[in-house]
Amino acid sequence: MFFGKNKAVTFSYDDGVTQDIRLAELFSKYGLRATFNINSELLGKEGSLVRDGVRINHTKVRPEDVKSIYGAHEVAAHTLTHPLLPAIEDEREITRQVEEDRLRLSELAGYEVRGFAYPGGGVNNNERVAEIIKRTTGVRYCRTITSTKSFELQENLYRFNPTVYHHREFDDLFTLGEKFLSLKSDEPALFYIWGHAYEFDIADTWGRFEEFLQMISGKSDIFYGTNSEVFLGERR
Repeated sequence: MFFGKNKAVTFSYDDGVTQDIRLAELFSKYGLRATFNINSELLGKEGSLVRDGVRINHTKVRPEDVKSIYGAHEVAAHTLTHPLLPAIEDEREITRQVEEDRLRLSELAGYEVRGFAYPGGGVNNNERVAEIIKRTTGVRYCRTITSTKSFELQENLYRFNPTVYHHREFDDLFTLGEKFLSLKSDEPALFYIWGHAYEFDIADTWGRFEEFLQMISGKSDIFYGTNSEVFLGERR
């Protein structure tokens, strides 16, 4: 149960980019709450990248703006510098990347950061890395990038698979949204959406995503929360 409700919707967005400012405001506009996963050592760094043949801005928010930008939502860790963790042999370096990021973000956010999203594409997590994080850091849950297209809860919070990746599976996002809204069940159901805010700039899909937010929001039988609220039952 999610604070007395069987159904919950949560969002998770990576990298701490300046597009998060617009996205956080959209979530707040519709009474939705999200988790933003940040690389603290890269904060304030200017840059760009190419996605689907389009060069887009990939500038990170400034450290002094973290609290104001994400204050209505949740800050979570994403490693200091965005390495592929399974490729790191030294356990101490995995711990350093995750725990130092978590501690730095806790200071910037003004509360203890408890969540984490694995960085990188492809196979970006495994049991070894998950066990190290569970044993040596203060992280309480970890999100992967593997879409399940399912609303079922999972027992392993250190390798939790989301429902859908908004950018690569936009059509599925709406189809699953309609399915979730019509779902009637006594079993808990979670609709978990993730992505990167900069991806909305590739083909200017901000308007389309806002349509989804309008569709999914404001339902009395759904709890809208951050990842920590949904997974840990913790509210700030």
